[in-house]
Amino acid sequence: MTQVDALSTAADAENTAIFVYGLATAFATGDDRAAVGTYIAAHRVRRDALNNALVTAGSNERVPAAGYTLPFDVTDGATAGKAILQAENTCAQAYRALVEQASDTAARRLGVDGLTDSALRIAHWRASQGVSPTTVPFPGA
Repeated sequence: MTQVDALSTAADAENTAIFVYGLATAFATGDDRAAVGTYIAAHRVRRDALNNALVTAGSNERVPAAGYTLPFDVTDGATAGKAILQAENTCAQAYRALVEQASDTAARRLGVDGLTDSALRIAHWRASQGVSPTTVPFPGA
């Protein structure tokens, strides 16, 4: 895997997360609804930064797919939370790979910052869903 491959994978993970968060808005209530709005905006910013890095590297931006198939039906708040956690874990894995494959400081910084943000969101959603422990030792592992 090259740095461009890792950037592309991370951008694709961000596009998927944006889709999942959009779906989750139909089921989120209270504080979770506010978090969904905040976090979907953060994912868009990260996706745009990854696309900028891809263009700078001479590659093409990654565009969202026409649709996404989730491994299970999202029918309520609990399954929406499960889908969000899965999307955040996928982002963490992609950012960890980017850190490992980065050949320049700017790309490595994108990876570290993305991994950090994903780890914080994972902790938020694990706590929101009553999953213990709320943090994991190596996000993205």
